Amino acid sequence: MELFREVKIDWLGKKWYFLGFSLIFSVAGLLSLFFWHGLPLDVDFKGGTMVRVKFDQKPDIDHIRRAADRAGLKDSRIQSFGAATGDEVIITLAESQTSEAALDQGRAAIVSTLTNNYSATGPANQGKLDLDNAGRSTLAAWLAQHDPEHLGNSDSSTQHYTQQANAILDDRDNQHGGLFASIDNVSGVTTPAVANELKQDAYLSGFAVRNVEIVGPQVGAQLRKQALLATLYSLAGMLVYLWFRFELIYGVAAVVAVFHDTLITIGAFSLSNQEISLTVIAAILTLVGYSMNDTIVVFDRIRENLRMSRREPLSVVVNRSINQTLSRTVLTSGLTFLTVLSLYLFGGEVLHGFSFALVIGILIGTYSSIAVAAPMLVAYQDWRSGRGKSAVLPAAKKAKA
Repeated sequence: MELFREVKIDWLGKKWYFLGFSLIFSVAGLLSLFFWHGLPLDVDFKGGTMVRVKFDQKPDIDHIRRAADRAGLKDSRIQSFGAATGDEVIITLAESQTSEAALDQGRAAIVSTLTNNYSATGPANQGKLDLDNAGRSTLAAWLAQHDPEHLGNSDSSTQHYTQQANAILDDRDNQHGGLFASIDNVSGVTTPAVANELKQDAYLSGFAVRNVEIVGPQVGAQLRKQALLATLYSLAGMLVYLWFRFELIYGVAAVVAVFHDTLITIGAFSLSNQEISLTVIAAILTLVGYSMNDTIVVFDRIRENLRMSRREPLSVVVNRSINQTLSRTVLTSGLTFLTVLSLYLFGGEVLHGFSFALVIGILIGTYSSIAVAAPMLVAYQDWRSGRGKSAVLPAAKKAKA
C-alpha cells in the first residue's frame, strides 16, 4: 500500500529548521533536568515506601495532599490508581530502610495521616477500633480484651475470638472488596454478641490500606545503574551492528539520532514533572529499537539508490530515499502512534508513564530518522569532500544472477 506517489519534498533544504526544533526541545529538557524539576525518579529508583489505599468513594486527591502536608509528609506523592473514576490512590513516602519495621511505619504513617486529617471520623470515634484497617491479630486481640461473649481469659477463648476475627476479615476482604459499607455487615458472619460489641466500640474510617511495598536506597541505586547501563549497552550494540552492516558513519548517525530521541523523551518527563519508573525505562528501550529500525530502513534505501545514482549529489539521493520510504514511515509510525495514544488516553494511571514515553518517543523517533540521522550523513560527506577525501558511503552490491 502506498499513500504518496512522486513525492518531491526537499527535506535537506529544511535542515536548519529541524536543527532549531531539536535544539529548542533538547535545551529545554536539559534546563529542566539541571535547574528546574531535575530527574523525577519513581520509588523504584530513589527508594521509599509505596502504599496503595482504597476508599469507599472516589477520593479527593487535593484534599489528601493537604492532609499529608498537615501531617508533615512533605515529600510524599499522591496519585490516582486505576481508572479515572476509581477509588484507589497510591501514596509514595520518602526514602526508607528495607525492613519489616519500615513497612509497618509506612503503613501506620498513612493510616494516622488519613484518620486525623482526611477521614470524617469525628471525636466520638476516638479510642475505638478502625474496622476498615484492623488486621487479623489486632482484631483478635481486641475481641479477646473486650470479651463480648464472657468466655474469660483462656486459650479456648483466644482461639474462639481468633476464628471470629478471621471470619469477619475474610468476609470484608473477599465479599466487600476490603471495605464494609456498614458495620451491620458483620452480623451475618459472627455471633450476635461480637456484632453488637463491634457496633458499639468500632467504626468505619472509609478507607483501607490494601498494599505496602518498599524499595531500599541501595536497591534503588542499583536499579538506576542497571537502567543506565541497559540504555548504553543497547546504543553500543546498535552502533556495532550498523558499523558491520553499513559503515561506521551510518552507526554514528543512527546512535546520535537515538540519543537525541532519548534526551528529548527524558526532558519531556522532567518538564511535565512525571516520574520515571522501571516501566518507563522499558518504554525508552522500546523506542530505541523502534527509532533504530526506522532509521535503518532509510539508510538501506540510501545505499540502494547510491548504486543506481552514482553521479548525483548525495543530498539529492538522500532526499529521494526519504521520499520513497515516506509512505512506509507514515503507515507504520502512524498506526503504532494511534495504538500507544489509546494506551495513554484510556490505559489508566498504571500505564500512564509507559504510554507517555512511547507517544513522545515514536513522534521524535520518526522525526529524527528524517531530520537528524540522514542530514548527518550528508554533513559528514561534505566535510570529507572539503578536506579532499573520497566518499565513504558505499553503494549496495548488485545481487548475483
